[in-house]
Amino acid sequence: MGVPLCDVTFCVIDFETTGGSADDDRITEVGAVKYRGGECLGTFQTLVNPGVAIPPYITMLTGITEAMVFPAPRIESILGTLTHFIGDSVIVAHNSRFDMGFLNAALIRDDRDPLTNKVVDTVPLARRLVGSEVPDCKLGTLASRLRLPHQPSHRALDDALTTADLLHFLLERAAGYGVLGLDDLIGLPRLDTHPQAAKLRLTEDLPRAPGVYIFSDVNGRILYVGKATNLRQRVRSYFSTGESRRKVGSMLRVVHRVDHIETPDPVTAEILEMRLIQRLLPQYNRAGTTSNKYCYVRLTLDEEWPRLVITKNPGTGRAANGLHIGPLTSRTQARLVVEAIESVVPLRRCTVRMGRTYSAPADAPVCSAAQLGVAMCPCSGTADPAKYADVVRFIASALTEDPSALFDLLNEKMHSLSLAQRYEEAANVRDRMHALSQALHRQRRCDQLRMAGHVVIGHGEVIHELHNGVLIGTRFAEHIFTPLAETSGPVLSAIEPLLHPSDPMDPDSGPLTRDLHDELMCVSRFIESHADSLTILECSGVLASSTVRIPELARQPLRHVA
Repeated sequence: MGVPLCDVTFCVIDFETTGGSADDDRITEVGAVKYRGGECLGTFQTLVNPGVAIPPYITMLTGITEAMVFPAPRIESILGTLTHFIGDSVIVAHNSRFDMGFLNAALIRDDRDPLTNKVVDTVPLARRLVGSEVPDCKLGTLASRLRLPHQPSHRALDDALTTADLLHFLLERAAGYGVLGLDDLIGLPRLDTHPQAAKLRLTEDLPRAPGVYIFSDVNGRILYVGKATNLRQRVRSYFSTGESRRKVGSMLRVVHRVDHIETPDPVTAEILEMRLIQRLLPQYNRAGTTSNKYCYVRLTLDEEWPRLVITKNPGTGRAANGLHIGPLTSRTQARLVVEAIESVVPLRRCTVRMGRTYSAPADAPVCSAAQLGVAMCPCSGTADPAKYADVVRFIASALTEDPSALFDLLNEKMHSLSLAQRYEEAANVRDRMHALSQALHRQRRCDQLRMAGHVVIGHGEVIHELHNGVLIGTRFAEHIFTPLAETSGPVLSAIEPLLHPSDPMDPDSGPLTRDLHDELMCVSRFIESHADSLTILECSGVLASSTVRIPELARQPLRHVA
């Protein structure tokens, strides 16, 4: 799709027919002409016996009579020659829906596959490029007003030659919009009359390759950072009529410069995008700026009577010895995780601080959860330390080693509630199980990467270097890839230090920080989705899938569970 237009082979087609319906009417004449680089490669023209009567008004319009088409071949006998003439060229037509509709309908009636070639329609192209200069975009009007060498006559080959003249005229005009390749040409009509279309010149130097693009204003302030598998196509799509995001218009009004960082593959672009968004917090970026809402669930093993708490940051000092789950994406998810565990395990739920010398007052009340038998209450002096220690060990084992026993308890509770037709309560248990399952699954994926140590992975021609799950380098197999080597400018120079990874945390140093979580999940998704095509070139630790199965719970209606 990035083929230069001078190297594209265009086949301009036109059909004369007995009417306007591809299902009910038939072709009476075929005209086609092929061009590459402005040079005519050949023409194709023939009358066609439609096998039906030609209406008088069609004869008046085209001059084609039944006597003329009577000795002509049927369409079925020329389809093979016509499709061979077209080949894999880009089909061009004036109102392509009409011509392609008749051609594909004829192919289907003859038990042939319809054509799947790329199609360029000169009608929307003309509207986009010369619409303000002509009263309408009919082929005759355009040929007259633009003084094209050929003029249409409602005969197939004449009209095809006129359409070819129009195409070459429009290609010259399109060059002013930075249209240099086939993908640009096909996408140009969707730009319509975008108010910021003049800024398309900012995209002229963008490559058709993966990378990160950066919008900045006249003062060099970065407005937006995005990733793309095709930088040129993605940035130009902002000027398309299909772009409906509310803030895009206001952003494009102040965009003064578009910079880019080309990367060897899309996953590297995604990670660089994450780093820039987290560290720059551009005005128009929303995705990737929510990590400040992340939180943790901590089992307070530093306390005499451990409990589950939700905390914004991992514990420090003695609290760092606690067992952490997370980071989780929101406090709502963290609350569901806590409720899932507390609903089947009798941990204390009070917030009273109890040290080693704590002694319950004689009149200390028993909390409501303990009265209901769903929690222990050490603050009232009624809890057995040995039994409580067993509960804590069970939870710690479930969260770090094998969660199956904990999920068995939750499943048993959900099924018992469902059998009792208490569907809303059973649905709550199901949602809590799902949240716990997702949290543990994400945690295992990140932990596996962190424990792998220094890893070098080959994927096709690209080599990724990871340390404790953090991408520290990407290169092609032949040479080291330096993303800023081929680009320069004040914006890129300013952000260069921000492209470097955060210090990869040793897995024994504590829980994963919020800023690294999204990056490790991105790497994990990449490894899982390309597992069958990756090659492990180096690994200082162990890189393997978890041997413990964490249930993936479908959100099915509880009546089905019952």
